[in-house]
Amino acid sequence: MLRWRGLEPTPGDLGRTVITVGMYDGVHRGHQALIGAAVSRARAMRRPCLLLTFDPHPAEVIRPGSHPAILTSLDRKAELVAELGVDAMCVLPFTQEFMRLAPETFTHTVLVEQLHAAQVVVGENFTYGHRASGNVGTLTVEGRRFGFAVEGIALAEDSSDGGEVPISSTYVRACVAAGDMVSAARALGRPHRVDGVVVRGDRRGRELGYPTANVESPPFTAVPADGVYAGHLVTRDPRSGASRERLPAAISVGTNPTFQGSRRTVEAYVLDWDGDLYGEHVGVEFAQRLRPMAAFPDVDALLAAMDKDVADTRQVLGL
Repeated sequence: MLRWRGLEPTPGDLGRTVITVGMYDGVHRGHQALIGAAVSRARAMRRPCLLLTFDPHPAEVIRPGSHPAILTSLDRKAELVAELGVDAMCVLPFTQEFMRLAPETFTHTVLVEQLHAAQVVVGENFTYGHRASGNVGTLTVEGRRFGFAVEGIALAEDSSDGGEVPISSTYVRACVAAGDMVSAARALGRPHRVDGVVVRGDRRGRELGYPTANVESPPFTAVPADGVYAGHLVTRDPRSGASRERLPAAISVGTNPTFQGSRRTVEAYVLDWDGDLYGEHVGVEFAQRLRPMAAFPDVDALLAAMDKDVADTRQVLGL
């Protein structure tokens, strides 16, 4: 998949494209349906499917200090949309200047002049331009003027619990913040994952017989509620960033209250594995919360709890 940042220069000769536009944070099941529709239209037209997304999150530029928790890094987003069949991904810097573009200016300058839209596929609630004054209706009118088709796709809903809840990034963030990884995975179509670099911690886990990978994630990453989780640690190719090995792990999120810790960390104890991950880029996937974080009266009580955490992890993962 071609990937670049900014509008100039656009690599390769893509010709006219089928474009889908959005943050696509999480690439959840609703996003997957929308991207799938765009890929399908592109294949039918024998044109490349291009995904246009933004960085940083528009909320941070429109309302500084309101940056939402991010479900997928740009590298992870690129990996996921490529798996869905997207041919190219353009990351557009969301700036104060860009925020003030009139809808018709965005359409003409970005979609037509630079990305050569033949068709634009977006969610039915899509808005764009200064003060979000453009919508699917205005885009359709502009499409007729500039010679591209527009399709608004209905939002997907999760009805597994009896009710109908729209699948959105906001909903997934709420699940993650509450530690409800089962509901998050149902909406995402896969476990929620935190990507980061393995850094050196206080090495207390190794001293206790449970060496952990201390994963440092970028700012604004959507880290689950404090607690202990069953899940996996995913190693990644250092050159491409693609996922490689997926190793079962018991995962701790929190401040290590037994030792009066103050820094919030994500630590993964990989089951039945002995290796050095320092400096590696990894992903931590959360399958299910086992228990909340707790302070134990002594090391023996902590070790007993950790033994149970590992046993519970094996049960949850079917090992």
